[in-house]
Amino acid sequence: MGQSTDELRRDIEGTRAGLSDTLDAIGDRVSPGRVLERRKNRTMQSLHSLRDRVMGTVSSAKDSVTDSSGNALDTITSAPDSVRSHTQGSPLAMGAVAFGVGFLVAAVFPPTQPEQDAAQALLDKAEPLKDELAAAGHDIANELKGPAQDALQDIKATAADSKQAVVDTAHDSVHTTQDAAQDAAASVKDAAS
Repeated sequence: MGQSTDELRRDIEGTRAGLSDTLDAIGDRVSPGRVLERRKNRTMQSLHSLRDRVMGTVSSAKDSVTDSSGNALDTITSAPDSVRSHTQGSPLAMGAVAFGVGFLVAAVFPPTQPEQDAAQALLDKAEPLKDELAAAGHDIANELKGPAQDALQDIKATAADSKQAVVDTAHDSVHTTQDAAQDAAASVKDAAS
């Protein structure tokens, strides 16, 4: 014999609840904001991975310092060789080390008057370059704005099409479930008569 009307109602309610959860999950998946957020997270993870590969991690730096322990004079005299071996093939890491050394030297010694004059002259000469770089940055931003807006419109259109397809499928499923429930209820009613 078939299912009772109460069992059918519970099955229908369970199906509706499952369908509602599925629709919510699909809507969340195709949401343009979520798509952009996932893409941003992937980009940030790639950047962090690249930084760790080039610069190394804190634990590798700690191991490097610990491995080169000994007396202070040996450490200082072997530092250039150690830096060269650790940064070989990594121009960014070598640049970062050079910047750090330069920063330490600059912090230890106060600037002299000729250095201050040279720095001011360099700043005066760099001012037009700064304006040119800013203009170039604005030009690049303006050139990329159009393709970015087109891509955003494509994402929105795809999301809207996907949403409509999901809604249509959900409506069809609801109607199919209702028809099946009505047929089952009629069968139960006929069997009871």
